[in-house]
Amino acid sequence: MSRTILDVHILQTVPPSNLNRDDTGSPKTAVYGGVRRARVSSQAWKRATRRSFQNLLDPSELGVRTKKVAQALAERITALQPSLTGTEALTAAAETIQVATGSRIEPPKRKAGAAKDGEEAPAPESSYLMFLSSRQLDGLAQLALEATKDAADIKTFFKNKDHKTRARELADTRHSVDIALFGRMVADSADINVDAATQVAHALSVHAAENESDYYTAVDDRNTDAEPGAGMIGVVDFNSATLYRYAALDVDQLRRNLGEGLRDDEPVTAPVRRAVEAFVEGFIASLPTGKINTFGNHTLPDAVVVKLRTSRPISFVGAFEQPVRAKGEGGHVQAACKALADYVPSIETAYGAEEDTCTWVLRVGATTTPLAGLGTEVTLPQLVESVGAAVADRLESRE
Repeated sequence: MSRTILDVHILQTVPPSNLNRDDTGSPKTAVYGGVRRARVSSQAWKRATRRSFQNLLDPSELGVRTKKVAQALAERITALQPSLTGTEALTAAAETIQVATGSRIEPPKRKAGAAKDGEEAPAPESSYLMFLSSRQLDGLAQLALEATKDAADIKTFFKNKDHKTRARELADTRHSVDIALFGRMVADSADINVDAATQVAHALSVHAAENESDYYTAVDDRNTDAEPGAGMIGVVDFNSATLYRYAALDVDQLRRNLGEGLRDDEPVTAPVRRAVEAFVEGFIASLPTGKINTFGNHTLPDAVVVKLRTSRPISFVGAFEQPVRAKGEGGHVQAACKALADYVPSIETAYGAEEDTCTWVLRVGATTTPLAGLGTEVTLPQLVESVGAAVADRLESRE
């Protein structure tokens, strides 16, 4: 059966920076092709992409991932019924979340133990990050309010099998775009897990890279001439790299995940198209913010290649298994583009993957010229529009 797969390949140069730290504070690295490379974890770039959605999508289409899920629901309960506040709203919220997800929602023991006599008990939380869409929280708030009106004890309300089923359904329908894209794991209720429609690779430098250290000092503004020396000294690690970034989006899985999120007042492909366009723009333009104030490393990609396939995802990281080397004063971008331009047609031809594949190329400057022949050249707005339209057309043709 034909599939709809979107591959996003990016070359991006980042100057001295520390986008993603390990437990020692150093930029993450990995060995590939026998040499050490700069690395940015997939989690870091997925979070950056999710944060970019705040400027690309309506809040109703997004979710919240937090341990403080009872507080988030309690705020919605109070908004619906202003007389229901404080502990009463939190209690209703915690019980509703527990029934809906099967997870224990209770005050953290360490916070409860640290609370002093006379202080208000800490708000109940889940023991792990819980991901719920805005519309799921709205639905659960309505149900919680119904429970407080129809039963003297909310626990009695949820002993009713139908009420319990409704709570579970509310937590497992009307998924937000970010949940549909990146998935959700509920440790206590595997049946309401959501399989991610998107796979994001760890970004790797296309060349060998070594971490460096910056020794810095800070002067005390109140020191006099009689008090020489620094008020603080320290070391911050960094590296610089031309990164290869890759993500694959299973559009069919995305459509299944959005499910009940489809609206009656728009074409059936509209929610999927909005999600695809937001992901393409968000993933391309986003940047993890690790040590951003220290290094100000605000760059955009040098080149982007997007492919819409009908078979399976294909990463082109193999183009850089042999690390590229800067030639003369050319830097790494030109050599990386040449390696990628040579690799793409060879692997697609060998596996017959070039058939029924649409390709778009976004590139900046003369150093990216080798990529010009891979597909239709576009700007970012044109790319987003073209990919969204192509996805919608493919989905409509299979209706």
